[in-house]
Amino acid sequence: MAGASPPVSGYTGPGPVTGLLGGALLLALALLTLAAPLIESLLSGAYGIDADTVDLFARNAGPSAAHWLGTDELGRDLLLRLLYAGRISLLVGVAGACLASVLGTLIGIGAGYAGGALDALLMRLTDAMIALPLLPLLIVLAAVDLEKVGLPPGLVRSDAASLYRIILIVGLFGWTTVARLVRATTLQVRSHEYVRAAHALGVSPLRIALVHILPNVLSPLIIATTLSVGNMIMLESVLSYLGLGIQPPIPSWGNMLGSAQETMQTRPALALYPGLLIFVTVLAVNFLGDTLNARLDPRKAP
Repeated sequence: MAGASPPVSGYTGPGPVTGLLGGALLLALALLTLAAPLIESLLSGAYGIDADTVDLFARNAGPSAAHWLGTDELGRDLLLRLLYAGRISLLVGVAGACLASVLGTLIGIGAGYAGGALDALLMRLTDAMIALPLLPLLIVLAAVDLEKVGLPPGLVRSDAASLYRIILIVGLFGWTTVARLVRATTLQVRSHEYVRAAHALGVSPLRIALVHILPNVLSPLIIATTLSVGNMIMLESVLSYLGLGIQPPIPSWGNMLGSAQETMQTRPALALYPGLLIFVTVLAVNFLGDTLNARLDPRKAP
């Protein structure tokens, strides 16, 4: 046809191979970290070592039959430390993303379905949260003495206290993207005839939200949650690197990076391995999230 524009070719989003690669990398990392106790028992039976054994005579040693990746600055097995640290970093990423998704879903559905003054209030709260300088705020919150805010001393001094605090902090300040996506979808769904019919029949708002609206927001919710896992891992790594995140003796990739600062010149592998694992994990999460976005977003359907 004369005068017709030629078809425009270009990038149409990540293909399924990219998503499969990201999913496979995440699955491999998860399986390796879950197998940490098994690998530790094998090494313990063969060489009498574990993840917490300190051997000052074997400090910063290179790879060997007993220590496949060498040892750290205290003579502990580096491979086992990386696997157990991966458990913590992945736990923070997944738990923090799930917490943020729950908060974002509640706020997004509440704002989108109720509308009016509540919508304006919740969206201004969301805008205020987005405007806050996130990293300095997280640093301040991570440095707060928990005993001074009234928490039991036994809980504050437990090894897991820093883990719970980091999950709570990153979750409480990572819900804004989810809230905006869920609100936008809720605004579309609430105008559908079946939602209006349910409202006219006297169905309670809670039931309408759970039965009619929530299933329709699952696609953007899954996408946002998947993508936020990488952000949570990065935030935990930064805080732990600064000494304000996960506290020893619990290992994480972030605090392993922080501990490797003093040996960067003599034993760069201590920083290379955790840094590489953080990079690969975040990259895999983004691959998977981008592919899900391309496949589940109805606006991008062919």
